[in-house]
Amino acid sequence: MNTNNMCAENIKVDPEISDEDLEIFFKVMSTELADWQIQQIITPSNIYPKQKQILAVHWHPEFVPMNLVSQRIEAMFPNCKDEMLIPTQHNELMSYGRYTGVEVDCYASGFNQKVQLLLHFENEKIEKAHVLKSMLAHTFKYRSSQLFEFMDSITKPIEKRVHEAARKTGADKNLVEMVKIYVTKIQTMLEDNWSDISKASIKNKLLKNYFDAMRPKYGDTLINRAQAYLKAIKSQVKTDFSLKFFYRATEIIEETHGLGGCVVIPHPEEFWPILLAKYDVDGIEAWNPQSQRYTDFLISVINEQNANRASGSKEVFIFMGDDCHMSEKTKPVCTQDPVKAAREIGLQPAWDDLNIRKKLIMAGIDRQSIIKDYKARLAG
Repeated sequence: MNTNNMCAENIKVDPEISDEDLEIFFKVMSTELADWQIQQIITPSNIYPKQKQILAVHWHPEFVPMNLVSQRIEAMFPNCKDEMLIPTQHNELMSYGRYTGVEVDCYASGFNQKVQLLLHFENEKIEKAHVLKSMLAHTFKYRSSQLFEFMDSITKPIEKRVHEAARKTGADKNLVEMVKIYVTKIQTMLEDNWSDISKASIKNKLLKNYFDAMRPKYGDTLINRAQAYLKAIKSQVKTDFSLKFFYRATEIIEETHGLGGCVVIPHPEEFWPILLAKYDVDGIEAWNPQSQRYTDFLISVINEQNANRASGSKEVFIFMGDDCHMSEKTKPVCTQDPVKAAREIGLQPAWDDLNIRKKLIMAGIDRQSIIKDYKARLAG
């Protein structure tokens, strides 16, 4: 059968959950790593023997064990002499070496938008961070609820979202029905196996991963159409998702600084007004694999602000963020997102870009100086 030419109108999906459905579900939900996945994780595609320092304060281990992360980093940068590595899992504190970090979703009331902040700590400073941990647990639970709203939009269904997504992507009624049946099955399997699955797997990308796992059965053309339709619905869910249950950015910043931690604004291109909010932050990410357009401008602005800051006020550090998601390294190469797969912990070409280097040199900044100064600030 030529799966690449499959059309939704020629497919009849049994609404009953089959053994095949369960096999795909548990495979997608599993956080256990097969031997081939471990080998893929610890064997990077490229090696950077000339890089002597690693500064990585924005990356997501997800379900990949830290010992495997460490092996990959050591293989990539065999001649590293100094490093500062802080994981920033979404809404969940995680530690690597001396440091603990998190990327937290919060609410910027001044311009009515969800934003993210990176929080960094020395490990001992979060031992009694009971309030922050409760805030993060609340945020994690609320953020995870978006998946269920996403699924309900398809299965209830929420007609406005379904019609709009179908209109934007050209999904016909057969494709819409096919997706609805499979998402209904996924919902049922989640409910039936709730106590046995890792909560780390309960994310919006569950649906994407499940449909990707059906590529051998249905082919790329049909699954790509289904993914486009799913993405259009997810976009509407995110747009409509209430912000009132997130903590305000100022509350997160105050709690972090009260514990002796530091706060960095990641990928500001995604929410420009945050740079005008004058939040009390310790650093700004001037470069990110998905935010590169205004790197020169951001560096110039931060340099100017630092040069003109009031006496006694702290310097705002310039960071480059690799924003690596380690789960991407666990997928078969044929199903990886090539853009996301190219991201690596500690790989930030901006530091070595000749044009960007001009501005960094003028400010006396490089990886080594940021590592030294940021370690000192976190030490308090």
